[in-house]
Amino acid sequence: MEWGDLRVFLTIAREGTLGAAARKLGQTQPTMGRRLQALEHALGHQLFQRTKDGFVLTDEGAAVLNHAERMEEEALAFQRQLTGQEQQLDGMLRITASDWFAEYMLTPVIADFSKQYPHVIVELLTDSRFFSLSRREADLAFRIQPFDEPDIVSRKLSHISYGVYTAADYPRPETGDGAGASLIVMNVAFGGMPEVAWLQRMLPNARVAFRSNARAVQAGMCGRGAGIAVLPRPLGDKIDSLQLIDLGEEPPTRDVWVGYHRDMRRLARLRAVLDRVVARLAN
Repeated sequence: MEWGDLRVFLTIAREGTLGAAARKLGQTQPTMGRRLQALEHALGHQLFQRTKDGFVLTDEGAAVLNHAERMEEEALAFQRQLTGQEQQLDGMLRITASDWFAEYMLTPVIADFSKQYPHVIVELLTDSRFFSLSRREADLAFRIQPFDEPDIVSRKLSHISYGVYTAADYPRPETGDGAGASLIVMNVAFGGMPEVAWLQRMLPNARVAFRSNARAVQAGMCGRGAGIAVLPRPLGDKIDSLQLIDLGEEPPTRDVWVGYHRDMRRLARLRAVLDRVVARLAN
């Protein structure tokens, strides 16, 4: 039994199909299929039911999954501890943040850092999902809520104010309830965010015209006159096509948290980037 085959098994179990698992690991689909078959032959059990909707764990597969995840965690812990001891300022550093925070807040800091340490390759990942620090999907993460994973070292980095924006030529709502106005808000999956409920409370008769999980996209639509949007001030204030308006009450604010796995606390390139981010952005 090969650890590499167990990693294939874990990826298929998490992704649900051979194709998605192959893309995740950068392998071909036939290769993934052969490695899964080799593992099933070595164990003497079928680990998945093949269905038209994808791969579903059998009882034997579910039992293997528990053990394989523990093996994966040990392997990742070993890698993290070795990587965390590296003191040279070179190599890869993966950072994850939301789209607008990455573009408007982190990019200037990372640009200065890269000029000073050209041998460090920074990979900046923007996605609505949370990347796992334990699985080394990212080394340093910025989020708008506290970290709840075990073994994560975190701190509150900064406090972000939000504002209400429209395009310069967008007509103000004719009534205080927003009748006739259009709203630009987060997508349905993020509809529970406080500024979404706040905007709909302030303008209850406005209609939702556009949704997106990307703040930069919301800002772009707002600047083109598609409607009213609540945006982070560090984003909205920097876009010339947007104007800040007053609805009589300030939108909810948010905190930004930064975190990394405790095994990475001695990684020199992580510390160097983090020190610069804290010096520039902390409040």
